[in-house]
Amino acid sequence: MHTTAQPRRAAAAAFIGTTIEFYDFYIYATAAALVLGQVFFPSSDPVTSTLAAFGSFAVGFIARPMAGMVFGHLGDRLGRKKMLLVTMALMGLATAGIGLLPSYASVGIWAPIGLIVLRLIQGISVGGEWGGAVLMASEHAPAKRKTFYASFAQLGSPAGLLLALIAFRLVTSLSPEDFLAWGWRLPFLASGVLMMVGLMIRSGVHESPEFAKAKDNNETAKYPVKDVIRQCWRQILFAAAAVTIGSAGFFFTNTFMITYVTQYQGIPRATILDCLFLVTIIQLLSQPLSAVLAERIGEGRFLMLVALLCMVTPYPMFLLVGTQNILLMTLGIAIAVVILSALYAVIAGYMTQAFPVHLRYSGISIAYQLSCAVAGGTTPLIGTLLASKFSGQWLPLAVFFTLLSALSLIGVCGLARLRANPVVLHTSKEVYS
Repeated sequence: MHTTAQPRRAAAAAFIGTTIEFYDFYIYATAAALVLGQVFFPSSDPVTSTLAAFGSFAVGFIARPMAGMVFGHLGDRLGRKKMLLVTMALMGLATAGIGLLPSYASVGIWAPIGLIVLRLIQGISVGGEWGGAVLMASEHAPAKRKTFYASFAQLGSPAGLLLALIAFRLVTSLSPEDFLAWGWRLPFLASGVLMMVGLMIRSGVHESPEFAKAKDNNETAKYPVKDVIRQCWRQILFAAAAVTIGSAGFFFTNTFMITYVTQYQGIPRATILDCLFLVTIIQLLSQPLSAVLAERIGEGRFLMLVALLCMVTPYPMFLLVGTQNILLMTLGIAIAVVILSALYAVIAGYMTQAFPVHLRYSGISIAYQLSCAVAGGTTPLIGTLLASKFSGQWLPLAVFFTLLSALSLIGVCGLARLRANPVVLHTSKEVYS
């Protein structure tokens, strides 16, 4: 029997769990920008080392769509809660393992091979994590508050980034030699402790009541991935497009920008980390407000508006970053992040309602992880290549950001159109509306 406290507990567990997962993911992203190239992919050319490190970062995204299918299938068959415990254990073990890996100087080619294997496991974990966390929050929520409750799973992104930035701000205060030798490993090793905390919290949350009801009524699908691809492929494609800037935009502002300002603007890495820290606090505070506002004016209308705004935000961002004044840099990045995070906060609950309960874990996981693999994982790589080819010019980078935002606008419009024209799914009596 579920108590009235379960919706709040489920939202809190989704927030804390995704915070830990995203902490693990972001410390890899930050380390890739700062140090992994030197440790695991040494080269006489810093750009080559950075590209190799970002390449290993992208490897994690390659695993995510397949992981989304596997965990989506299991989550729609066996339940959301069990999958969330498995994904958290995988992520904690993989991240701590990276902190223990010997360097290229110690074991040669086995060092980057080991790094890529563990990075794949990280990708598998996040591939299964996100969908389950969103569903545990939204499916426990009252009928009219699903967007707001689902946004708590999305809060894990800025909260995890804050923890990652704090961790790296502490270790970058070490001497460059100590940071390179062992300091960068400490944030990874701390993941083992966080994993235990997350597992204890999640074990106290009941299974999603919507899934439990479907299971009790024998309404679960035998092959949910096959069914959702066959019958909801339009929802999957539009949802994947809709979330593009919400995924890729963060890796643009929080990962690529570290490399851009340190290598091409000559700004100290401690300065940009302080800047991103302030921006992420602003994001953490603004996301719940965005979800509340979206519920009041309508999620579809809200998402279209912020997608349009995302298309124009990179231009003031780069102009302000170019001043090299920390306050103006913070303002410029904050403008972009607050707007794209508004889309990110709301899109989870919006896309969740595009799929029936018995196919929902599979549907949203495939859509989100497909977008992350195609756009999120490649964004730092494309940004680095553009910055190298058009050295000293920020306009190509801004246009790239605009194109990512345009994909989100197309996806949101497509989802809104599908919601306005409900269809009956053959394997269920439920109506998509």
